[in-house]
Amino acid sequence: MLNVINTKILLAILAALTVIGGAVIYQRDQAEKTAAAVARASAILQQQQKNAEEQKERDEAFRRQVEADKKRHNSAAAHEGKTWKTYIP
Repeated sequence: MLNVINTKILLAILAALTVIGGAVIYQRDQAEKTAAAVARASAILQQQQKNAEEQKERDEAFRRQVEADKKRHNSAAAHEGKTWKTYIP
């Protein structure tokens, strides 16, 4: 009789250890998935920041080019009146 009780207790302990082991494995798996998701999100964020900086540089270069073109265009228009003064039909 004592042997049967000891066997039942041993089986209960083994079942409890199995449940605990399963929970630990599940928790480790979830932690790995979370770490992988964080790494992917970090990589995406870095890429977006890099793209934003590149776009900002392109916008600034375009803005400088527009300003240079505007100055060049305005300077030609400033001398336009002089050409008509010397025009002889």
